[in-house]
Amino acid sequence: MENKVEKNNKGKILKGVIVSAKMKDSIVVSIDSFKKHPKYGKFINKQNKIMAHDEGNKHKEGEVVEIIETRPISKNKKFRVLS
Repeated sequence: MENKVEKNNKGKILKGVIVSAKMKDSIVVSIDSFKKHPKYGKFINKQNKIMAHDEGNKHKEGEVVEIIETRPISKNKKFRVLS
């Protein structure tokens, strides 16, 4: 999956796959990135897992979603589902 990062006035927009939707109003989104190492030039796959707010548990595991940066909702949640 190609990592798409956009920056607008309200925060970053990231695209990823849902890996967990077992919590109430929360999901875990896996963001994959493929970047070149600045010093050695080797390409590296990196995976970040980000918690996001999903009002009403509308999304299921395996779906591709966009999340947007927002105010802190809880200790770990600083993103919400955009689409």
